[in-house]
Amino acid sequence: MIDASQMRAARGLLEWSQTQLAEASNLSLPTIKRMEKLGPGRSSADNVSAVRKALEAAGVIFLDDGAEAAGGPGVRLRRSAD
Repeated sequence: MIDASQMRAARGLLEWSQTQLAEASNLSLPTIKRMEKLGPGRSSADNVSAVRKALEAAGVIFLDDGAEAAGGPGVRLRRSAD
């Protein structure tokens, strides 16, 4: 599961506002704000999935705690095919 800091970091990499994430995930702005403040664990699995799918579709890759050489959970952008 993604955490609140990963959500914020992913938005930062994409240069998205909370409003843009809400639109991309088809969720309300208050839901996105709540998820980023209290953590996605306080939201429904469907909401977490919608956020993750929207961010991944935009090019974000989520790194889990056990990700090779990741040093903990994180995010990165998919490399573009040049």
